[in-house]
Amino acid sequence: MSERVKNQLDVFTGNSNPGLAREVAEHLGVKLGEAEVGRFPDGEVMVEIRENVRGGDCFVIQSICTPPNENLMELLLISDALRRASAGRITAVIPYFGYSRQDRKVAPRVPISAKVVADLITTAGVDRVLTVDLHAGQIQGFFNIPVDNLYAMPVLINYLRKRVDGARVSVVSPDAGGVERARAFARRLNANLAIIDKRRQRASQVAEMQLVGEVRDSIALLVDDMIDTAGTITEAAKVVANAGATEVIACATHPILSDPACERLNKSHITEIITTNSIPLRAKTVAELTKIKVLSVGSLLAEAVKRIHNEESVSSLFQ
Repeated sequence: MSERVKNQLDVFTGNSNPGLAREVAEHLGVKLGEAEVGRFPDGEVMVEIRENVRGGDCFVIQSICTPPNENLMELLLISDALRRASAGRITAVIPYFGYSRQDRKVAPRVPISAKVVADLITTAGVDRVLTVDLHAGQIQGFFNIPVDNLYAMPVLINYLRKRVDGARVSVVSPDAGGVERARAFARRLNANLAIIDKRRQRASQVAEMQLVGEVRDSIALLVDDMIDTAGTITEAAKVVANAGATEVIACATHPILSDPACERLNKSHITEIITTNSIPLRAKTVAELTKIKVLSVGSLLAEAVKRIHNEESVSSLFQ
């Protein structure tokens, strides 16, 4: 890598999460790169990089959140524009990796969409991917370039320790797939671990839930990587409340919150939803959902960006 690459760090962003991008840039002590990301009259995405990036170490911050196709196309075209402008290295910083739930064939004749997205990102010229709490860790293997999967857990744990200080806590995984995540939270909070056995009739519709573990006379902390329509987590909250939990708190990294999530959460047994700004909350969500606490992953991403730029270890952030 040339000396100029090491000394020139550029941060660009699309329209999906500009607030988080500005925060990362501020932590790094740099200005956001000058780029115009807009639309042609027919709706096609238009990108123009308005500064010299030749030989630069460029980081593109873009969540693949609602609307996912628009935001993905912005990421691809920004990356292609930087590659054609002779950027030294391009790192896609994707706080929320959309399409990550489609990581395997669950029925005949369906795509593995997460793999398709990985191929698109690589083909666009991205040299490295930095993301937060992938829905499935094996998605890292869909890429033929380095992928750093950060964990928002340190940010969430710092808040939770103060929130539940001195209380008895039971960390609950809403499904079997999240047990490893829930176990990590329980270990750091010195809490009990419980699991909800969930069986679905079809996607987004839960048929039956059974609690495995003890939550009576304790704060039940429901831990997941994302909340979409909130069907699973609100039903899980009902199960643990009926099992004798004194309070139910939900904790998830990615607040997708598709309709009717806000209505379900407001009517649920959950007293607080703790999440991050990996996905920006819509104004309607902020107005409707008053019991949500949003923590920032800006400093975490900035530290990871700085370490990648300086060729330092990223994994040591979590040791």
